[in-house]
Amino acid sequence: MHDWGYLVIWEFQVRPGMESRFEAVYGRDGAWAQLFRTGEGFGGTELHRDRKVSGRYITLDFWSSEEAYDRFRQLNAAGYQAFDRECEALTESEVEVGSFHRV
Repeated sequence: MHDWGYLVIWEFQVRPGMESRFEAVYGRDGAWAQLFRTGEGFGGTELHRDRKVSGRYITLDFWSSEEAYDRFRQLNAAGYQAFDRECEALTESEVEVGSFHRV
């Protein structure tokens, strides 16, 4: 179990044929997690593939607090945006499902 207080969930529709590459980039040890590991308070990421809808994935990004996540986004805005642009070719859509406080 993650030691976290704040969770951000993203949904992706991956382009056909790009699933393996997407999984490598957004998986637990991929470039997405490596970028986040530079942030204080990052607790890990999980990638989940929809078992019924082809190419549909969600990421769960665990943070110690909303403040830690916000601080990471502020300090790493340029790197985060560059990473997002680089990965656009992998997906048809990317939607932030929501952010959640642990209760």
